[in-house]
Amino acid sequence: MRASLMDLFRYLLVAVALSLALPNAAWAQGNPPDMMDRGSARLVAERAIAPGASGDLALVFLPNEGWHGYWRNPGDAGQGMVLEWQLPAGWSVGETQYPVPQTYVIQGIMNHIFEGEHAVLVPLAVPDGTAPGAYRVTVFARWLTCSESLCVPQQATLSTAISVGEGVEVHPRFDSWRAAIAPLLDRKASLQFTAEALRLSIPLPAAMEIASPHVFIAQEQLVDYNAPQRFYRDGDALIVEIPRGGLRHEAQAVSGIIALGGARDGLRFEAEPGEVSTGGEALDGTEQPTSLAWLILAALAGGLILNLMPCVFPILSLKAMTLARAGESAAGARREALAYSAGVVLACLALGGLLLALRAGGEQIGWAFQLQEPGVVVALLVLAVLITANFAGLFELPSLSVTRTGGPGSSFATGLLAAFVATPCTGPFMAAALGAALLLPTAQALLLFAALGLGLALPFLLLGFVPALRNRLPRPGPWMDRFRKAMAIPMGLTALALIWLATRLGGQGFALVALVMTVGLVIALMVTGRLQRAGKLAWPAFGLIAAPFALFGAFALPASFTPATAGQAESIHSPINYSEAALAEARASGQPVFLWFTADWCLTCKVNEGVAIERDEVRDAFEAAGVVTMRGDWTVRDEAITRFLTEQGAAGVPLYLWYPVNGPPQQLPQLLTPDMLVELAEAG
Repeated sequence: MRASLMDLFRYLLVAVALSLALPNAAWAQGNPPDMMDRGSARLVAERAIAPGASGDLALVFLPNEGWHGYWRNPGDAGQGMVLEWQLPAGWSVGETQYPVPQTYVIQGIMNHIFEGEHAVLVPLAVPDGTAPGAYRVTVFARWLTCSESLCVPQQATLSTAISVGEGVEVHPRFDSWRAAIAPLLDRKASLQFTAEALRLSIPLPAAMEIASPHVFIAQEQLVDYNAPQRFYRDGDALIVEIPRGGLRHEAQAVSGIIALGGARDGLRFEAEPGEVSTGGEALDGTEQPTSLAWLILAALAGGLILNLMPCVFPILSLKAMTLARAGESAAGARREALAYSAGVVLACLALGGLLLALRAGGEQIGWAFQLQEPGVVVALLVLAVLITANFAGLFELPSLSVTRTGGPGSSFATGLLAAFVATPCTGPFMAAALGAALLLPTAQALLLFAALGLGLALPFLLLGFVPALRNRLPRPGPWMDRFRKAMAIPMGLTALALIWLATRLGGQGFALVALVMTVGLVIALMVTGRLQRAGKLAWPAFGLIAAPFALFGAFALPASFTPATAGQAESIHSPINYSEAALAEARASGQPVFLWFTADWCLTCKVNEGVAIERDEVRDAFEAAGVVTMRGDWTVRDEAITRFLTEQGAAGVPLYLWYPVNGPPQQLPQLLTPDMLVELAEAG
């Protein structure tokens, strides 16, 4: 896996700090404190230790005002402490125990720090049989001290005398130092990794008050430190969801500290793989988790509404022919409905399962990822052209027909194709369900994808099993042949749209090669159909005609491919191309920001742009209000956009966000109107 940009920045920051300041590290220890010293450090023993017993040492740090040190996991930047002990023979030290750290964010970079005096405790074990007396314990310590503008690596050799025996007074500061250490919970927490989040179930009594919690994870490369953390109460368990980040490792054990909101108030926990509840009551500032039952209903409704969405119109011809044929007989209608529904549900499960598997492997992809692949678009183009030619009557092959005598097998194939072409866009309810599916365990996520497919197939399933609905369909007759030829028009338009998309993804030469190859296959099928109708052997002729075109495509398509770049489409708003840095700069400008995410293969996106975004009255309102417009083009795969969509709970496009001058950002509906955008601009 590749490190994220944030991790690379972190390593570069530390490397630069070390390279610039290392020559000064030794100088800092030998010069007056007012010149180079960024603070002090000392090693202190709590008390005398009896032979065979243990006691605590304290490493006490006192950064000067304006400077800070770091926790064991420093976050996005910084450096943890390194200790090298020199102990008498047989003596040993345990795990270093830290106080509750603080969060420190600058320019979107999250650090885990300590400000002011702080002490870490180190257990020291003295072996049985050690003779009474004084023993010297020494540690060579390296740590990093930083201000807002400068980081200085520091090092020191610290030592203290340990009395072995009885009766030596306890150090007076140890009580306060120990009180600041986060105590370890007496029960293990449970952990669970999903494709996008680390989920924890931390045992905390329901009566315990929690003000503004934050979880610090000790292991590096697991989570996104600066991402919002979500907290839910489920009885005596606190459920935590932290977006994954870094190298997206999956550890078998996780430890850390949960800060509970009070001054240095927190608990240390250790977590092992186990069951983590998906329910619970959201704490203040955390969105209430949605129940699985509601998500299933949302996916079902989303699939049902998808039948009416503009992005689904290209497959209406397939569905219309299925509806017409459903009136042939009751048994035939049921077989057609079941076969079609099985194809739709299986396609949605296959696409959802592949999406989850790729995301689990570290790929930054989202819903409709298949249309970001030029090869998939070429395959869809071939299918659309073949179906158009079949509808137009240019060839008749019962084994391939989706309109006449193909039987349940043909309906199943139609369902597969219908779902594959219908899924690029998201609509109401569907967006929330699929966004949740990317964060749920695999079994629950697949259940949502299946519900989506069932919703998409539901109208045809009802027609097959409800005679009253089926009886309202026109009776089969000559009109069906005319209707089929009429349906060649929308399918032909679909093919043209796919040619345009192939041009956007791979260039004009790439699209031309795909079209030539497709036309050759149509000619081969036309000849095959004529020979079959004449009762002659047809497949040798198909092979002789189709093979040269297929070979031509296999070699010419890769050679003609020209990768597309984002932001090519024109807009009357002249939007800025999306990036994290550009969005941060726009929001810091003090002007409202309108951010939209689109893709050339998303018809809903294009409809919204045509009827709402790219309108003169919207442009004039935006200019009058000084609105900064920004566009994220997801036509080709873009990991930064995918991460942002996931953070917003969106599995795909379209996504529209409004950032007012004052107040939190607002996620807009997936169907826009120009009046809606004008009102937002006037409100600022």
